Amino acid sequence: MKKVTIQDIADALGVSRNTVSKAINNTEGLAEATRERILQKAVEMGYKQFSYVRAFAQPGDPMAVTGFQGEIALLTTVFLAQSHFASLMLDKLQRELSLLGYTLNTHRISPDDLRNGTLPITFVPERTSAVVCIEVFDKAYADMICDLGLPTLFVDAPVKHFGSVLRADQLYMDNTSEIARFVHQMLEKGVRRIGFLGDYNHCQSFFERYYTFRGTMLMAGVPVDERYIIRNTQPEALAQALGQLDTLPELFLCANDFAAFDALQALKQLGKSVPEDVMLCGFDDCAESRSSQPPLTTVHIHTQVMAFSAVMLLISRIKEPSLDYRIIHTQTDLIERESTRGSGEAL
Repeated sequence: MKKVTIQDIADALGVSRNTVSKAINNTEGLAEATRERILQKAVEMGYKQFSYVRAFAQPGDPMAVTGFQGEIALLTTVFLAQSHFASLMLDKLQRELSLLGYTLNTHRISPDDLRNGTLPITFVPERTSAVVCIEVFDKAYADMICDLGLPTLFVDAPVKHFGSVLRADQLYMDNTSEIARFVHQMLEKGVRRIGFLGDYNHCQSFFERYYTFRGTMLMAGVPVDERYIIRNTQPEALAQALGQLDTLPELFLCANDFAAFDALQALKQLGKSVPEDVMLCGFDDCAESRSSQPPLTTVHIHTQVMAFSAVMLLISRIKEPSLDYRIIHTQTDLIERESTRGSGEAL
């Protein structure tokens, strides 16, 4: 069977390849009706992760399922603001689940719930078909959710210290490929003093970005200056830590875009400029990364592909509870902008 490409979808709809790429990668500048038309065609043609819909749909309708199938509970410890990568993913996730007959209801885990190991009062396991966990990074609490015996998916997860394993499916963005490529690229340009900003023990994704940075430096034979590994990125604390350095790094890799924004603020307090004094690279490609001054080099997450992958994992787990647990990483893309003297184009 011939592999479906972006160009095939573009030809079928009579649009440009760039337009199809924007729809699939969930980038700005595209009308919602156009985006939906392209995504539906991707499903119909069986493009990559989008092909799962055919496997779960009812005969005669490639998209929708007739009748209510069940409730899927979203458990989260935070308010998922619009800038959070998961908020973009959830819009698509909710729509796709509804087409398959499922509702998605959000339940906030309070600090007391987290501390006491209790479930949100609104969450009723008996009427729940599956659970999605976002920003649930406390290992003991995550294990407690797994012990409910419900089909469970973690979108990012607690750090896997000492080989600890969650009894659940896990979905991540690719946290390694573009970080490694970017570090290699900067080393080839002669950049040697590279640091990392962010609490790498916050979650598995932060940890993967951190150890990829360290591993890439190690394999290149370039030592990491431990003074340039700063976990507390609150602007005041960060400004104090940076102010104590006799020499700043040439580049900071940041755990996400918001750690980079904190760094921008801290460096401004010290009278330093980006990228003239220090270059910054974030991760997530949130909307603010394009409008910050300077625009931020970052790694773009394909949130719509993550949503389709989440649905595939959830529905297949509901239908086949005995499947081996799966860990999936979806593609990411480096976007170079002015904070590292880049052009603004994906590499």
